[in-house]
Amino acid sequence: MDFKAFEEYCKTQKIEYRLNEPMNLHTSFKIGGPADIFVSVCSKEQLANAILKLNELEIPYFILGKGSNLLVSDKGIEGVVINTLNLNDISVDGEYVTAQTGVSLASVCVTALENSLSGLEFAFGIPGAVGGALYMNAGAYGGEISQVVASAEYIYKDGSIKQIKAEDMCLGYRTSIFKDKEMVITSVTFKLTKGEKLQIKAAMDDFLLRRKTKQPLEYPSAGSTFKRPEGHFAGALIEKNNLKGASIGGAMVSPKHAGFIINYKNATCSDVWALMQKVSDTVYLNDGVKLCPEVIFVGRE
Repeated sequence: MDFKAFEEYCKTQKIEYRLNEPMNLHTSFKIGGPADIFVSVCSKEQLANAILKLNELEIPYFILGKGSNLLVSDKGIEGVVINTLNLNDISVDGEYVTAQTGVSLASVCVTALENSLSGLEFAFGIPGAVGGALYMNAGAYGGEISQVVASAEYIYKDGSIKQIKAEDMCLGYRTSIFKDKEMVITSVTFKLTKGEKLQIKAAMDDFLLRRKTKQPLEYPSAGSTFKRPEGHFAGALIEKNNLKGASIGGAMVSPKHAGFIINYKNATCSDVWALMQKVSDTVYLNDGVKLCPEVIFVGRE
């Protein structure tokens, strides 16, 4: 991997970059060792050209938004992490809201409210950015991104910029076509419906209050640790097995909501991973239900 060549490329293209950037500064878990190179792109064209260059140099890369669903290795991430938070434009056209990949879901929700557009209320308070939300088909309280997405723009591995309609995204529970293809989301268009501003705001406030009341937002975490098993709720199974408050190192099953593993005292990735394994093994042993991680592990093994 020719890191020096990519450094020179960043200099000539005026792309901001840093070496050995600690990833605990860029994830909601506040966990993770250094990325070899951390770059921040300012446009989709800059992103497309960087991807082309990285493929040419055979350097692996990882696309990062707000880092709200990631568990990054203590050994860091090999290659290049591309930060997309500077891709943050939002536009409104009638009932359609288009947001670039780095825009926070909260900002999209507020923009929808300002334009009396309903449909995204459930997403208010989900801590991720637009690109990650579509990648994961994020959801809460009965709502999912799949219910409101109309189309998206993405960069293919050859650097070309393409469009894809919602029906071609293979959207399912916490999954999409973007997980299996070399496609980097650059923007998402949502199809919403006209509504009453006061009712939209009331719904958003209600969802946010539920989060604050029931979820351990006062501690770093990556949201729900496990996917919902068919016919069950992960949190209920974990609580049934008396695992609330269980800890390994600085990682703990939240006493407030068993579906969350929190970083309560300088936890490492190893702490969290070991606790996830303990929880998963215990639930499987006692209930025969396999818990699958919703959190995405990234980095060196």
